[in-house]
Amino acid sequence: MDPEEQELLNDYRYRSYSAVIEKALRNFESSSEWADLISSLGKLNKALQSNLKYSLLPKRLIICKRLSQCLHPALPSGVHLKALETYEVIFKIIGTKWLAKDLFIYSSGLFPLLSYAAMSVKPALLTLYERYFLPLQRALLPSLQAFVTGLLPGLEEGLEVYDRTDALLVKLSVLVGQQVFYGSLWGSVLISPLVRLPASLFIVSHFDRTSTAHQQRYMLGSDHRLVMKSVCMSLQDSNVLVQRNMLEILLNFFPLYSCLVSPPYHTLSALTDFPAEKHIL
Repeated sequence: MDPEEQELLNDYRYRSYSAVIEKALRNFESSSEWADLISSLGKLNKALQSNLKYSLLPKRLIICKRLSQCLHPALPSGVHLKALETYEVIFKIIGTKWLAKDLFIYSSGLFPLLSYAAMSVKPALLTLYERYFLPLQRALLPSLQAFVTGLLPGLEEGLEVYDRTDALLVKLSVLVGQQVFYGSLWGSVLISPLVRLPASLFIVSHFDRTSTAHQQRYMLGSDHRLVMKSVCMSLQDSNVLVQRNMLEILLNFFPLYSCLVSPPYHTLSALTDFPAEKHIL
């Protein structure tokens, strides 16, 4: 238990606040319809705001469990929106310090949401990310790959939130460092087949053809074996659009004509500043 939390437990007002929240949480146990969940979330919101003196929430693990359950894909958008409203209430109360410390418990329910949320829910979720997650900056690093994986479904072509998601990802890359960001992006490509298309599209669309590949080597991250594995997996992907994007990435960063004028692997080595033999598959 956090020392600050242990100290607060000696405060009778904090214990009273905890009891109020615990009472509100019991409403979820008797919820059998989605309308009941909306009512329970409203009561929880009131309980959370009953004592704004404390930035450290009591019962936060249970709170996050209930909120995650309210974001289940089978539930209607009204429940999702009410749950996001509760998240915002919490983030306003706890501030960046406690959000950074407890990011893993709050993000577990939020990060998967964009992939299946209704169109009315997506903007509200992106607003939470813009207001409360981006200000964490490098405190996002432990959860960065999961965050990137959660954002990439917003890059589906034709979605109303495409441009907004793209801008959010660009800003995130600046805040955490572009090389670190792209390293997480390639990690998502390797382990999450469902985001390969938007991830490859993001790389292709942000490659500046007026600059050299060497100047944009940050787009390959720092682990070039990871990049090669991700490219190879993507070239075997069943989605032809993923294959096409990866071929374009290969042509951008590893142009075939270079082998006609350079020693073997020279282009790759110059691009990455790593010894050539490290990139032989």
